[in-house]
Amino acid sequence: MCTVIVRTGLPLTLMGVRDEFADRPWEGPGEHWPDYPGVVGGRDLKAGGTWLAVDPSARRAAALLNGRGREAPDAVKVSRGDLPLRAVAAGDLPDLDLTRYDPFHLVLADPGRARLFTWDGVRLTTTVLPDGTSMIVNSGLDPASERVTAFLPRFESTADWHELITDPPSADPAALIVDHTLPDGRRFTTLSVTLLTLDTGGVTYDFTDMTADRDG
Repeated sequence: MCTVIVRTGLPLTLMGVRDEFADRPWEGPGEHWPDYPGVVGGRDLKAGGTWLAVDPSARRAAALLNGRGREAPDAVKVSRGDLPLRAVAAGDLPDLDLTRYDPFHLVLADPGRARLFTWDGVRLTTTVLPDGTSMIVNSGLDPASERVTAFLPRFESTADWHELITDPPSADPAALIVDHTLPDGRRFTTLSVTLLTLDTGGVTYDFTDMTADRDG
């Protein structure tokens, strides 16, 4: 996942935009993990984890982005896709050996607050997202990001965030919905968008498969 947008308050609104190689297999939302009963999310079929997990009964969600920094040694590396599952179940980032994980950003949200955990391969930092609307990209809370510059004002001023995912896919670094071919011939594209709200009375969950109307 390459972008997470959070609007604090009641309800708390979170949108997760997942960009990935088009040939990486996945399946849509479901209760895919017996070890995490009731937790819903799309499943990455290569590593078995998820990019965004929701526990409706706890009114809690966790969304993962790849980060930047020192990668974990190949001999001990584990997939980051278990982190949303662990966090949404525990209500916190569990005490783990993070040196086994490549850099990441993990947003953990409930109706009262949203926290951002950032691991750069060396140190872990925790940030409580401020009141209002925040946009997290692979470089974190980065106001200089072209995507943030282009879209944060639109998210702040738009009531219905569905409108913002209707732009045509683009290779522009400032685009929210992406689709482009890399020099090695692999296609990198927005696969899905998840929009949810967390409130004291419950959770709404809206999943859009962005590949449904595209060729390839």
